[in-house]
Amino acid sequence: MDDLQKHINQSLKDPAFADMWSESEVTYELTRQIIALRIQRGLTQEEVAQRAGTTQSVIARIESGEQNISIKTLSKLANALKANIRIDLQPR
Repeated sequence: MDDLQKHINQSLKDPAFADMWSESEVTYELTRQIIALRIQRGLTQEEVAQRAGTTQSVIARIESGEQNISIKTLSKLANALKANIRIDLQPR
């Protein structure tokens, strides 16, 4: 285990840090899936934006993690990408 992983593991013992880390992981994974699916479908950000009824700059901010995404916007993106949404809450 490298020093960074040791530091992360130690920091995760702090409940506030653990909550922030968990939120970041969810955002990262969702962003990664949106980008991967857009590329897989051969769509540009502009094309996804048009299909979702928004602008390319909004898609860019979502994909960069700079903008929080609402369930409503996520639903529009899923429709634009011809994808289903599955949300799975699991106890810690």
